This record gives sequence, structure tokens and C-alpha cells, in this order.
Amino acid sequence: MKNGLAGIMKQAQKMKSDFEDAQKELANMEITGESGGGMVKITMTGRHDVKRVEIEPELMTEDKEMLEDLVAAAINDAVRKVEKTSQEKLSGLAGGMSLPEGIKLPF
Repeated sequence: MKNGLAGIMKQAQKMKSDFEDAQKELANMEITGESGGGMVKITMTGRHDVKRVEIEPELMTEDKEMLEDLVAAAINDAVRKVEKTSQEKLSGLAGGMSLPEGIKLPF
């Protein structure tokens, strides 16, 4: 039993380290969301910090509400892409480790 517990703890430490590395990588990546057929682009990091807003010049002649809607839609698209990428990246980290039912890791 002792060796089994030591093995589980070793796996848990590696999984924690891998998880932290993946979080750092995700925080530094940049993902672009779009709306209006690419006329509005929002680039954000994996931490949801907006880094860049790009609006095609011809949209500047449109009404304010339409432009606001397109910016909101591009932000929402970027958020969905960040969430999907994060989920895909982090979902495989615990795959090889089987813990007894009811045990939770401290991270």
C-alpha cells in the first residue's frame, strides 16, 4: 500500500507541474475572435486580456449601435475560442492517473 501511495503522490506532483506549465502557456497565447466577416477582430490572451482591437475603416461610417454589436460579438467569439483551447489543452493532463473514488488533489 505504501508504494502505491508513493506512486500516486509522484503522479500527482507531475500532473500538478504539467498543469502549471500548461496554464502559463495558455496565459501567454493570443487568440483572435472575429465578427462581421472579419471586419472586426479582437485579439486576447488566454487570461482574457484584450491585446488588440482591429476595425475595418469602412465600418467607421456605420451607426454606433451596429459597431458596438460587432465589437461585442468579436469579443464573445474570442472568449469562446480561448475557453475551447483551454479546455482541450487541460483535459488530457489527468488522463493517465486513476485515483481512488473520493480523493481530491490539493490544487
